[in-house]
Amino acid sequence: MVEPAAGRTTRRLRARMSGSAVRLVVHDRGHDLLGAVHEAESWAAAARRTVASRPVDPVPVDLSGEVKQFLVDHDNRVAVRPMTPGDLPDMARWLAADHVRRWWPTDDTTLEGVAARYGPSIDGMTPTRMYVAEVNGRSVGFLQDYRVRDHPDFAMLTPDPDAIGVDYAIGEPSWLGRGFGARLLWAWMPRALRRFPDARSLFAAPDHRNAASLRVLDKVGFSRGVWFDEPQSGGCVATVVGCTLDVATVLG
Repeated sequence: MVEPAAGRTTRRLRARMSGSAVRLVVHDRGHDLLGAVHEAESWAAAARRTVASRPVDPVPVDLSGEVKQFLVDHDNRVAVRPMTPGDLPDMARWLAADHVRRWWPTDDTTLEGVAARYGPSIDGMTPTRMYVAEVNGRSVGFLQDYRVRDHPDFAMLTPDPDAIGVDYAIGEPSWLGRGFGARLLWAWMPRALRRFPDARSLFAAPDHRNAASLRVLDKVGFSRGVWFDEPQSGGCVATVVGCTLDVATVLG
């Protein structure tokens, strides 16, 4: 049996580097650039330093293992922008999709209902902000973020009420399972830190059955924490997994 390339890379990196430094590898068109995180340096900064001569910043492939895996993607551009009223028809269609409704239940997915629910956040009238995720200019999903303490019932259940909470979904079914969930979160993070420059952690709490979402969070550097019951808008309760990203460690 031929050993997978990722396994060979990890084995070579372990052989070349020792000590307690966090190790990383950046994949770039068949080339593996090996590096390590310096003292007081974030994983993202170390990856950028490792590919200093490349014109594109590395993005995470999987940050959950002993060796942090990054990629230089020359073909896809993932961006996050503020949602506008013109995005509401897409938002209504995404919320009505079966794969979104399973984890993001919405009573009214008509355009009018979605506008009533999300319009105030789009207009900046609530603590929550709405965003659209794009791949190469095409809208594929959405995110919302907020300071956890602005939602008191939720804040009591989280380890850091000052954390920045995020919820997200890829709305277009054809873009599922292609690694873009991690990419859209990574693209959102700098925007969140500009909005909340004092943030020390990011927080997400997917349903404990949502294995795909939990794995996405693993890949971008979140750590799974306690399970807790979160009240839902319809009066039911969902058991969720609190996941936290330490900003200084991962992003700097």
